[in-house]
Parts: sequence; C-alpha cells; structure tokens
Amino acid sequence: MDITVVGRNAEISSRLRDYVEDKAVKVEQYDPRVQRVEVEVTHERNPRQADTAERVEITVISKGPVIRAEASSSDRFAAFDIAMGKLTERLRRARDRKKDHRRYSVTVPDPADQAGTAAPAPAPVPDTDDAPIEDSPAPPTQHGVAVESQLGDSPVIVRQKLHTAHEMTVDEALYQMELVGHPFYLFIEKSTKQPCAVYHRHGWTYGVIRLDAQVI
Repeated sequence: MDITVVGRNAEISSRLRDYVEDKAVKVEQYDPRVQRVEVEVTHERNPRQADTAERVEITVISKGPVIRAEASSSDRFAAFDIAMGKLTERLRRARDRKKDHRRYSVTVPDPADQAGTAAPAPAPVPDTDDAPIEDSPAPPTQHGVAVESQLGDSPVIVRQKLHTAHEMTVDEALYQMELVGHPFYLFIEKSTKQPCAVYHRHGWTYGVIRLDAQVI
C-alpha cells in the first residue's frame, strides 16, 4: 500500500509525514485490497479563517469504491485525526455493506413539494453572450487533478475536477455519495442513460435530479 502526503500552500514536515503514515496503515484493517492512500494538506492563508486554516483530505484508492473524508481545524494534526475518524467510519460502513447489502430509501423531489421544504433552486445560467472569454475557466483535461482559476479580475476562485462517468443505479449512487462524504453525487443512471444527481435533503431523505437527456 502506497501512502502519499502532499501540501497545497503548506509545507509537509517529516514529523507530520511520519504521523500520517503511522495512522494511515490502519486502513488495511478495514480494506485489505487498498492500493493507495492519498493525504492532501491545505493551508488557508486568510487570517479570518484561522480556526479552520488547516484542511486535510484523505482519499483511499482500492479495488472497491473510492472512499474519502476531510476535516478542518486550526491545527493540521487535529484536522488529520478528525478526517481519519470519518474515514474509518466510512470504511467500516463499506465493509458492513458487503455483508448485509444495506438498502436506502429514496425520495424523488416533487415540484409540488410540501410547504416549507423547498427543493434546492437550480443554479443560475450565466449569459455566455455577454461574458468575456477569459471569465470562463477552461475545463480540466486530467482525471482527478484539481484545477483552480480566477474569474477575470474578481476574487472568485473556481476549482474544477474531471471524473470518469460511471453507469450505476440510484442505490449505488447514494452509497458512493455516503462514502465520499459529499452532499450530492453525479452519475449516469444505468437503465435510462440519463445524467443524474442524488443529494441529501434531511434525515434519511434523499432527492434525485435528472437531466432530460441521454448519454450515448
């Protein structure tokens, strides 16, 4: 099993590297098929975010699904410990799923949703006719590598990643979403070939958004 530790706006000390490697080897207890553990440490330079200036993201690459966890703190060792705790829980969940094939209950959002529980509003579509070319960040071309770009002269930073599209059922997409700890997950629905997104609403309720299109 390979363990890599990289920093973004952060220098990785030998003490931190040794600490991470000592803890990360325990991943094999939950998934003997693990191939690589990637740890990314990011330092936020904004002094207003001092309490969460150190962010750690841990990604487990295995023959099974990718499992990820992240956490922020004022101390990068503490951030790593918190992220490692989340990761351990997700690894345990993935291991248990193989045994009992736990199923999820899915709720598809209805336009006539009940009062007070409005579905997320769609993101505004920019007017590309008026927007200058340089304000449109170029899409990434390398899978899994984050690309950051600034929107023109504004302080807005856009971070993009390119992922391989996989066909799966809604149940499988919900499972993947829980493993990476994201509030949503994009996928191609296996039976309809439609681009879809599952997202967490509240409690054990989930939603599915489908595009009226098919991937050929």
